[in-house]
Amino acid sequence: MARGQWALLCARQPIADVLASPETSAELRARLVRVEKVRAFAAELGLRVGDNYSAYAAWPGDRVVTTVVATEPGRLEPLATWFPIVGRVPYRGFFDGESAAREASRLRRQGLGVCEVPVRAYSTLGWFDDPILNTILFDAEYRFAGTLFHELAHERLFIAGDSSFNESFAVAVEREGVRRWLARNATPAMQKAYDRERGRREDFLALVLATRGDLEALYASSTDDAEKRREKARLFDALHAGHAALKASWGGYAGYDGWFAGDLNNARLALVATYNVYVPAFERLLAEQEGDMAKFHEAVQGLSRLPKKERDAELERVAAGQS
Repeated sequence: MARGQWALLCARQPIADVLASPETSAELRARLVRVEKVRAFAAELGLRVGDNYSAYAAWPGDRVVTTVVATEPGRLEPLATWFPIVGRVPYRGFFDGESAAREASRLRRQGLGVCEVPVRAYSTLGWFDDPILNTILFDAEYRFAGTLFHELAHERLFIAGDSSFNESFAVAVEREGVRRWLARNATPAMQKAYDRERGRREDFLALVLATRGDLEALYASSTDDAEKRREKARLFDALHAGHAALKASWGGYAGYDGWFAGDLNNARLALVATYNVYVPAFERLLAEQEGDMAKFHEAVQGLSRLPKKERDAELERVAAGQS
């Protein structure tokens, strides 16, 4: 990872220099011009921008890192890997795709559930000034802005070893940031595209998290192992059928086909849960602060000081709407 990070840092060019170059294409120039606008908006969300995203880096391929997530049989919690600074995280990351594939194969041979996930941007948590990457720059405007809000949220607050808290917080900030960004900047067509995309995303999450909940109940039951395996297979068949029904209701939209292709397993469900399990709690917490981002960040900071068990219990209480 260190070698890849160094290569990424060496690839950075100040955006001002890229814009001044006569070799810069009109399309790249137009995309880079909007970056400062997004950075300024991020500051309005209470995010610490600093010199992040003031440089640009072109990176080969469609991703910067591939992460490998694994789960043990009969479990929904991803296996954790310890790293300096960030603590235990539910994946291993590789700049080299072949190395990621080898690690995934090794874990599968051990009988683990495994998924490989492309990562198109990530935060170095303030250790370096992160660049804008070509892997995200050409996304739809609201998607690009949301990615920056998400990654800057990690720099705003990050608890070593608590990925569910960190990612759910960042997703909540991303969603609220995009909502406010669109309220100020969206054309009717852009707003319509986002609403359609957001609706499909909510449908997908409801389906997958419901399946995860059913599996969680199954694994906690006294059912014998053979019956648990049969019921798990039935639940995954139902998950496939649920996707087919959603796809039909979406008019044939195929954007989630890749997620459902290949081996559906607990690792895939675990990763979705990591990013979304506490999002409702953070969104309710923001509502309790009447949308005031400064007060929201202060409240989240208070949560971060609690021991993990107390923190999780408080998030579950908030999500349930309990006073």
